[in-house]
Amino acid sequence: MSDVIVIKVGSSTLVDEAGGLREDVLARRVAEVAGLRAQGAHPVLVSSGAIACGIGTLGFSRRPDALPDMQAASAVGQGALFARYIAEFGRHGAVPGQVLLTSADLERRSSYLNARNTLERLVALGAIPVINENDTTATDELTFGDNDVLAAQVAILLRARMLLLLTDREGLFAPGPDGPALIHEVPAGTAPRDIRLADLPGSGRGTGGIASKLASAAMATGSGAACVIASGEADGVIPAAVAGEAVGTRFAPADRAEGAFKLWLRHAKAAQGRVVVDAGAVRALVQQGTSLLPVGVVSCDGLFPAGEAVLVVGPDGREVGKGIADLSADEIRAVRGMRSEEALGLLSGGSAEVIHRDRFAPAVR
Repeated sequence: MSDVIVIKVGSSTLVDEAGGLREDVLARRVAEVAGLRAQGAHPVLVSSGAIACGIGTLGFSRRPDALPDMQAASAVGQGALFARYIAEFGRHGAVPGQVLLTSADLERRSSYLNARNTLERLVALGAIPVINENDTTATDELTFGDNDVLAAQVAILLRARMLLLLTDREGLFAPGPDGPALIHEVPAGTAPRDIRLADLPGSGRGTGGIASKLASAAMATGSGAACVIASGEADGVIPAAVAGEAVGTRFAPADRAEGAFKLWLRHAKAAQGRVVVDAGAVRALVQQGTSLLPVGVVSCDGLFPAGEAVLVVGPDGREVGKGIADLSADEIRAVRGMRSEEALGLLSGGSAEVIHRDRFAPAVR
């Protein structure tokens, strides 16, 4: 689907310090999103704010730490938040569609594809998806961490042209001789660790910090989308960013995007174990693009069946990539270090490959 724009609005933008919804800000952002749709683009909105909206209603003085309290706040706040979206989009003749996701929905390949089909159908029917994490059922082990990462996942899922992360700042700032200075452009291929940032305080009303925004930008740009981090309070910020105007911090997309399967494997599929390989296997996987064979395996950690994702780690402990194992953990341990002919003689049939090259995604360097 062409010209998909994923826009994430954070809690720090939508919710005031008392936990109340900033309805004027929400109304202005909705008007801009609806304007994109009227111009023929396909906007998708990822909205935080459910927990923050529920905090004030339930009488919490601050964002709770306990998971049941956060889930209760989300259950109360999500309905109130989406009711406002229905009303505001209705003023512009647009129809929002609520979609609540957990990371487990994207980890399974079947539900990942189903989520993509649903979102694409909503967009094709003229609706504007409004997505949030399903905080009422997500657990500590099955969360995106914050909606920056969820938005990046959605951008990858839909092969978006742009990911726009709206926050309480104008963009990213670097330390300068006269104080923090706005970073206008980040070249393609820049690793998050190579970006020097000024130390600025956060608002405390959301879970996403600078690290999550950098990681989300790397995820999105790796899929071929541009990414912009900008102020969610500035008038006209959404159409300006989409038009390529000098607003916020813009990350250039990768020159060459990876295939959808490997993007899903790298960013959505959770690893169930770890395979340590020798230096020769690292070269074969990364430089030559070959499959991982038993002879290159040093050790295997975890208990998993064939078909699960595993991290591949080099002899220095650095991550080499992630792949779908063709063998179970027990089988990998049984054949580690063997040549393929020996491994085939020990296995009860099938392939002696530990990970096929088509099901391996190298780590982003």
